[in-house]
Amino acid sequence: MKENKYDDPGFFENYSRMPRSVEGLNAAGEWEVFRNLLPPLQNKRVLDLGCGFGWHCRYVMEQQAASVIGMDLSEKMLEQARLRNGGPGITYLREAMEDIDFPPGSFDVVLSSLALHYSEHYDLICRKIFDCLSAGGHFVFSTEHPVFTAIAAQDWYLDAAGQRLHWPVDHYQDQGRRTTRFLDTDVVKYHRTVATLINGLLDAGFMITRVEEPKPSPAVLEKYPEMKDETRRPIFILIAAQKPSTV
Repeated sequence: MKENKYDDPGFFENYSRMPRSVEGLNAAGEWEVFRNLLPPLQNKRVLDLGCGFGWHCRYVMEQQAASVIGMDLSEKMLEQARLRNGGPGITYLREAMEDIDFPPGSFDVVLSSLALHYSEHYDLICRKIFDCLSAGGHFVFSTEHPVFTAIAAQDWYLDAAGQRLHWPVDHYQDQGRRTTRFLDTDVVKYHRTVATLINGLLDAGFMITRVEEPKPSPAVLEKYPEMKDETRRPIFILIAAQKPSTV
């Protein structure tokens, strides 16, 4: 089994109290941009890697997709997904992203929200997604921005009064494992450069169709004013890619 902090009771309890856990996609500052990167979903076969509580799976079926499979390594996540966002056409499976093994052409759309930075094997995942997509299929994902993951501390540089001065970036080219603190727990993530994120897709055979570095919308900031500093540096990067129609 790959490392899985989300089944730790204390960590999971803290995660469950986060706004995006309680209120779903509307509490996710990047959701509006992510949604606009998705292709039309009607009658599509969709795979959600790292589905968490299943909010994206629910949205996919609201868009009249043919079916969606939500995959996650955390059984606690999947329990909540089935409880909160189950329904016709939605299947939840427990499996690591690196271990997917679907037949070629199984899906028309693969999406992944804030999960890939937990995996050591980004290139492998890109190749597997490419293989299980139909010709012309789409892969849309968000992950923590390399500016955010470069330093394991993942925190602001403060002045003597504790005011946030700037976000430090160092060891950017030193890619690999980072042990950081998230929800008062040591969590392993993987830092990659923007070039690595892009080239992993290109090497797998994808075409890049869009790259976004979103900030919270005015509506989100009005509801969650504590997110105001998220406008000062990117926390996430979103990438949309497509498998060529003929390969």
